[in-house]
Amino acid sequence: MVHFIEILNEVQTTFVELATFFCDFIGASILLVAVTKSLIKYFRHDSRTKVLLDRGIALALDFKLAGEVLRTVTVRTWNELAILGTIIVLRAAISFLIHWEIKSEKIADDKAE
Repeated sequence: MVHFIEILNEVQTTFVELATFFCDFIGASILLVAVTKSLIKYFRHDSRTKVLLDRGIALALDFKLAGEVLRTVTVRTWNELAILGTIIVLRAAISFLIHWEIKSEKIADDKAE
């Protein structure tokens, strides 16, 4: 029975590591696409460049945050948990600030029209 539980633990750890990698990869890919699109719009002097970049960063951060939450399953020590918790809080705060900035930009655009 102990051997079976060890196997399940290894399967769970492997699954979580793959899911975390997948979330991190998607987040990085979204960020790369958003930066590329924003750079193109910037050189075309599009006024919506900042909002496009903000939305891309926010979506990428959401995927990275999901990866960090998945990582909590494999934490073994209190020190790792403290570091991971700090990362999660910082990413959530940054995501909140970016969403707030997007709303502020929309309000400013609506007033300008």
